[in-house]
Amino acid sequence: MTSDNLGRTSSYLQKEQGYREKALKMYPWICGRCAREFNSKNIRELTVHHRDHNHDNNPADGSNWELLCLYCHDHEHTKFHEHVLYGSTTEKKIAPATHNPFADLKNLLDKK
Repeated sequence: MTSDNLGRTSSYLQKEQGYREKALKMYPWICGRCAREFNSKNIRELTVHHRDHNHDNNPADGSNWELLCLYCHDHEHTKFHEHVLYGSTTEKKIAPATHNPFADLKNLLDKK
């Protein structure tokens, strides 16, 4: 089995080319994150991102794909990798305080 300099096999490259062609026909040539527009001269910089990160999940309707520029695609995979390593990167929600230490202050001051 032969592979390119990135370790991708010829069968993987054929499969990738298939869903890439479909995605480029289905969606406008615009990055889904930064809204950068592409044309036939720079279309090689527009990539197909699998939303669920499963490259074998290629539904015919394209619901698992989005077109991202190289930079946004790299950022998306970095976020996913960091999530796997470190857990959620979103801020934890803290419930607001319900105790009011001054609720009965007027009554306490009036007793003096």
